[in-house]
Amino acid sequence: QVQLVESGGGLVQSGGPLTLSCAASGFVFMNHLMSWWHQAPGKERELVAGISPDGTNTNYLDSVKGRFTISKDPARNTLYLRMTDLKPEDTGVYYCRRPPFWGQGTQVTVFS
Repeated sequence: QVQLVESGGGLVQSGGPLTLSCAASGFVFMNHLMSWWHQAPGKERELVAGISPDGTNTNYLDSVKGRFTISKDPARNTLYLRMTDLKPEDTGVYYCRRPPFWGQGTQVTVFS
């Protein structure tokens, strides 16, 4: 069955970097569009970044453009989200998605 397991979250100082990983299994990794979503405390989940099945096309929420990079590693069946220049408003749970499936999420807390 499809499994998406996120990791890499944690506590980071404002301005710092963090890379999230999503280990995928149960499907042909490079055949599917995938994405990262962010849910801030008390707010709805929002799409942060998406990547095409073959990894050649990406899109980002305006507030993270230039700071976040989404990528796929087919050798490891892993989706990444490289986050730099983190801000307190980036705090929240980050979820990996391969429609219609979600991972369990990983918590990111940015302190100033």
